[in-house]
Parts: sequence; structure tokens; C-alpha cells
Amino acid sequence: MEVGIGNLASGIDTVWVLLCAALVFLMEGGFAFLEAGFIRAKNSLNIVMKVFTDSTVGMLSYWAVGFAVMYGLDRGGILGTTGFFVEGNLEHIKLRIPIYAYWIFQAAFAMAMASIVSGAVAERMKFRPYIIYTALAAGLIYPLAGHWVWGVDGWLGKLGMLDFAGSAVVHAVGGWSALAAVMVLGPRSGKYNEDGTMNVLPAHNMHLAFLGTFILWFGWFGFNPGSSLSGLDMNIARIAVNTNLAAAAGGTAGILFTMFRYGKADPSMAMNGALAGLAAITAGCAFVHPVSAVCIGGAAGVFCVLAVGAFDRIKADDPVGAIAVHGVNGTWGTIAVGIFAQDGGILYGGGASLLAVQALGVLSVSVLAFASTYLIFSAMKKTVGIRVSAEEEFEGLDITEHGIPAYTGLVASPLYDVEESAAHTAAVPGMQAPAFQASNPVVNIRK
Repeated sequence: MEVGIGNLASGIDTVWVLLCAALVFLMEGGFAFLEAGFIRAKNSLNIVMKVFTDSTVGMLSYWAVGFAVMYGLDRGGILGTTGFFVEGNLEHIKLRIPIYAYWIFQAAFAMAMASIVSGAVAERMKFRPYIIYTALAAGLIYPLAGHWVWGVDGWLGKLGMLDFAGSAVVHAVGGWSALAAVMVLGPRSGKYNEDGTMNVLPAHNMHLAFLGTFILWFGWFGFNPGSSLSGLDMNIARIAVNTNLAAAAGGTAGILFTMFRYGKADPSMAMNGALAGLAAITAGCAFVHPVSAVCIGGAAGVFCVLAVGAFDRIKADDPVGAIAVHGVNGTWGTIAVGIFAQDGGILYGGGASLLAVQALGVLSVSVLAFASTYLIFSAMKKTVGIRVSAEEEFEGLDITEHGIPAYTGLVASPLYDVEESAAHTAAVPGMQAPAFQASNPVVNIRK
């Protein structure tokens, strides 16, 4: 059978997008390992369950409602109203690939946005209300922001906003949603003291976190180059190079900056620095020179370290650094397009118009994300409740929410309990600290 040039091109693009969709979906495994590694063992199964919920409940929500809100026809540039269940009027989406290939690629992005929030609320949020939030995040919050920027009639897209793969739509939206969630939920018991000091509640498995980081980095080669929607677009090579260089620069900055500031290279900041570089380059990966990608990623690594400390000072307890990585650096990366874009950026003689549009765009989607998440969490707090009890928090969410520990036979061992501070123990009336805590004190860090 003869295959025309058009059909061949469509076939190549379809395979390319499906492959990249699989890479982006694999990032859920990266989120699961990273977040589980960064928190305490007694809550590690619960956080993996939350990421799994993003990939199940969230996926169905995006299929039923989210895709229509994001890409359906509208009359005001605000909200799509056709294409529910990926059916009906979607002819306005001009593609060289099947609509189902496009949907599954975009669905993987929706899962990533929701999984940014899961890490920030780790170790104290109930599982049932998290299911509600995931459905709303994938079905409404992310699609609304996506429609404004990527929708056929989106008002920010019409203004000329450039967000190639989602520094604003995915990362800033996820990061500032996480901040709103954390503010309503409150910090973990024993995290902060009345005198302003902070208790370290240490990660239980940094090797697992590193594995998650590498999986996320790997998946980003689907996230960014895949957003070209074409395996025949020769710019995908530069997109991949820019993605990789920004991650390397962010990780390097995280290592060197913590060595300079604290005297030792901090592994968590090295990982989050690389992820910050990836979040930042996602908007401009198709529009900037590799040297600019290094600058954007390197700055992101420094911003991440500074932001983690800043959020701790305002007692926004984020166990995995999601707000600093995605909120701060999704914002930075979006704005950086107005500075570094080879066509329209300030450094290339483009004036301030693109920069202004980028700033307006990321501010708009960030306000949408923060406000909507704050309202949802506040409503759930007053109705179904969002936080486990102090006793449940002390025992761990793996047991209290799911009835099974992540590591069998270790529930009463130091692996589960050594990181509990005296302040944490005091939050539970009548509970005594384990005797072995005396030789394993929680480190206090001054402001």
C-alpha cells in the first residue's frame, strides 16, 4: 500500500507524541520516589498513594471535563465549553496527529501539575479530601490556566504570551497552588518552635529521592521536546539541549551555592536545583540560545535555595521544596523568556513588550491557581476536614490512612520514630517520647 508524504508525516508525528506522552507519564514515578524519599518513612506510602491518585482520579477528571475546559470552543478567551469526554466539537484544534494522541499527551501534563501539590502537603493531609482536590485541579484549575495561554481563543495567547511547555501553565500553577494549600493546612507538628527556630524532620531515604530526580529529569525530554508535537521539527534537538543544560546548571548552582553559604554541599538542594532549572527552562526551551539556558537554569538553582529558606521563615512548611522549585522558578522561567528570547527578548533588542506580556501572564495564572486552591482547601477544611489528628500524625499516615506500613516489621523501630522531636511528641497529650530519642536529637536551625 502506498503511503503519501502527508500520511507519513502524520504517522511520524503521532509516534513522536505518544512516545513523549509516555515519558511525561513516567514522571509520575519520579514524583512518587522524590517525594517519598524526602519525607519520613511512616508517611512514604501515603505520599505514593497521593501521586497514584493524581494518575487515576486526576486522569479521569481531565478526560471527562478538563480537556474540554482547556481546549474547547469559547467566546471570551476564558473557558472552553465543548469536547467533554473528548467527544463532540473539537474541529477547531488544528493538528496533524489524532485528537486522542494530543489528549493523552496533555493528560500527562495535568497529572504533573497535581503532583506538585502532593509533595507540599505531605505528612499531615487526609487522603479523602486530597482525592477531591486532585479531581478539581486536573478538571478545572490547570485547564483554566491552560486555556488562557494555549487555548485556541485564550486571552493570554492572543496577547502573545510564550510558554512553550508550561513554566507558567504547569509549574507556576502547581507551585502557587501548593503555597495556598500549605497556608490553609498549616505546618507539620513540631516543625517550628515559638522562638522562631525550626526543627529538622529529616528525609528517610535520599537515595530514593535521587532516583526520583533522575526519572523526572529523564521524563523532561518528553515534556519539553514533545511539546513541539512533531518529530519532524528540527528544533527539538535544541529544545533537548537547552533542557539538559538548564538542569545541569541548576544542579551545579545548588551544589556550589550551598557549599559557599553553609560550608557543605546539600544533596536536597542539588536535586531541587536541577529540578528548578528544568521548571525554569520549560517556557523558553524553544526560544533561547543554549548559553541563555545555562543562565536561566543557574539562576533558578540559586533562587531555589534562597526561596526554601524564605518560605520556612514565614512557616510555609513544604517538606519537598515544591513551592520553591515550581512556583518560584516557574515564574522566573516565564519572565526569563522576555529577557532571553532570541526573537523579542530584551537582550536581543526586542524591547519590553514581550517581558510585560510574560509578567502579566504568569501573574494571572498564578493568582488563579493560588486563589482557587485557597478557596477549595478552605471549603474542605470547614466541611470534610483536611488535616489528620495529632495522634494520627505522630503514628504516621501509612498506618492511619491505609492500614499498612511502607516497611514491614519496622513500625516500632527507630526508622519510624527517631526523627520525632520532643516538640512533636508534646503535640499529643499524654504521649511520652521514646527513650532512644535522647541520643538522636532533632537539629535546631536558627533563622
